[in-house]
Amino acid sequence: MTPEFQAILRDLRELQTTGGSQDFFGASEHKYELNPTVREATILEFEAKHFIELPIEYRCFLTEVGNGGAGPYYGLFKLGEIDSDWDHCLWDECPGFVGDLSAPFPHTEHWNDLTGEPCYGSLADEIYEQQLTLFENHYFASANINGAIPICHIGCNLRHLLIVTGPERGYVWLDERADRKGLSPLAGSDGERVTFYRWYRDWLDEALSWNK
Repeated sequence: MTPEFQAILRDLRELQTTGGSQDFFGASEHKYELNPTVREATILEFEAKHFIELPIEYRCFLTEVGNGGAGPYYGLFKLGEIDSDWDHCLWDECPGFVGDLSAPFPHTEHWNDLTGEPCYGSLADEIYEQQLTLFENHYFASANINGAIPICHIGCNLRHLLIVTGPERGYVWLDERADRKGLSPLAGSDGERVTFYRWYRDWLDEALSWNK
């Protein structure tokens, strides 16, 4: 195990043993606890099924640190799971929320194509509903998030995605389509794109600071 991941486990143990504040966003859900790790064979089976190779930071986290649990916002999803109301479900049980992982993620910069969105009150109700359906079928199409794995939810159908295929591979993006704000790459205070490890480490540092 790398020193970086050893430090993550050490810092999480500190939060657990000192009774980390449940007031920190999402902590009352995950309680700073990780799920058991994933076996290498399980990872290989997942990668073969989806014709991908997981980014190394995420892959090592799953096999050495934990398969979901403690993490940003309401916690890290297990591999192959997503939020469903107040619970979680397998991707196959919640179709439409994950695209084709083997296809390249189609964006490299902020995307928010609102073309065709009807203006409420400007059309007859029936026509408005028809146009809204057409717009949402385009806007929320799973193809818009091809090559991306959902890794946590913020609430209100807003999620963080880890890009696994294409030029943005390894980086974390924000899916705010539920608020009509589109898809955006996350950046740190230095303006650089955020990889999975930095995304998780930044959250953990904030949690430690909150609990001092």
